Amino acid sequence: MLAAAGATGRPVIPVFVLDPETEAIGAAAKWRLGLALATFAARLEAEGSRLVLRRGPALGVLESLLAETGAAGMMWTRSYEPAAITRDAAVKAALKARGLVADSHSGATLAEPWEVTTGEGGFYKVYTPFWKALSARGVPAPVPAARLRVPDAWPASDRLEDWHLGAAMRRGASVLLPHAVVGEAAARARLMGFLDRKIDRYRDDRDRLDLPATSGLSENLAWGEIGPREIWHAAAEAERAGARGAEHFRKELAWRDFAWHLMYHTPQIATANWRPEWDGFAWAGESEAAERWRQGMTGEPVVDAAMREMYVTGTMHNRARMIVASYLTKHLLTHWKIGLDWFADCLTDWDPASNAMGWQWVAGSGPDAAPYFRIFNPATQAEKFDPEGRYRARWLAEGRRNPAPEALSYFAAVPKSWRLDPGQPPPRPLVDLAEGRARALAALAARGA
Repeated sequence: MLAAAGATGRPVIPVFVLDPETEAIGAAAKWRLGLALATFAARLEAEGSRLVLRRGPALGVLESLLAETGAAGMMWTRSYEPAAITRDAAVKAALKARGLVADSHSGATLAEPWEVTTGEGGFYKVYTPFWKALSARGVPAPVPAARLRVPDAWPASDRLEDWHLGAAMRRGASVLLPHAVVGEAAARARLMGFLDRKIDRYRDDRDRLDLPATSGLSENLAWGEIGPREIWHAAAEAERAGARGAEHFRKELAWRDFAWHLMYHTPQIATANWRPEWDGFAWAGESEAAERWRQGMTGEPVVDAAMREMYVTGTMHNRARMIVASYLTKHLLTHWKIGLDWFADCLTDWDPASNAMGWQWVAGSGPDAAPYFRIFNPATQAEKFDPEGRYRARWLAEGRRNPAPEALSYFAAVPKSWRLDPGQPPPRPLVDLAEGRARALAALAARGA
């Protein structure tokens, strides 16, 4: 979008609007948004431009800015969440009715959700054929950014610090800060490091909880600090150079696109069972067990380690996300929406489409579902993907003589009202794993899954 705006040759006023839709995002995501905005503003200032900040409903704010500046119109990057589509459609209609430019641009996904179609012209409901169709279609190359011409005068801007985007984080913000990798330059450096040192073994090591084998780019993708097309083509170049894990890495980018593909075509995926036959399933709601899961106090070591990793870093290893989601929805038979909402509040790499599809995929109510066979045993998963226990040792403090700094930092981040202490005994298991699996299978059989 910035490339398109710069290519017009006209002065460009970069604007960010903190609208009600954005105000509603979770605590960690909103805090991370503040870091992204501060870094982007600094980059623009280094190039002689600036970022104008305004708060309020998007259409009203933009109409006010257009009146103040006499601008010819607006350009923005498309979003595919239902609320964003409604908001952007209203903005586009209002501006065009006044004869102004109102152009939305692609860039947040590898392909537009409506561009990858089945032979019958419909949308894909299963990942593998989606991947094949996307690969056959090809991914456009990223467009280099153009230098932005600056206006003769700038409109007034809010001060970022007055927005208090990190207020809900309270004392947790200082704990998360060292784990944030913020901005375009940092994202590109992260990509280059991954391509240089990790991509060759990505397919072999990506599920290992105890190895730094993943790219970490989900955080930067979530905030537009790097584009998926840039990553795709960099990985394709590595693949041509012989990197064995490059195709599998591109498949993970395609999985992210598949999530947005589904959210666009079936927007109810974020709020209701994607498979309506699950609507009658007797999920448990809020409970003491659900709260202990949120607190990383289930007594199942790898589950608790993963939940604490998320609370300290704002991210969680993807294999761990599947383990904790399966434990909540299968062993505890608790509604996937409780997990989805907690992730939305705690993740700095929160992606609404991936979060929704991931939770429903594991729960069995979503695409590619195989509910009888997808009950992860946390103990065997830990043995396979954390064979020496290093991941668990990094994040669990109770019962250890010299807990790792990361394990102790969890207790510095959590609300004091939780009354957690690293010196307390390890929590007792909420459920026997074999009994929990048997109970889940019986419940699934009862609904005819």
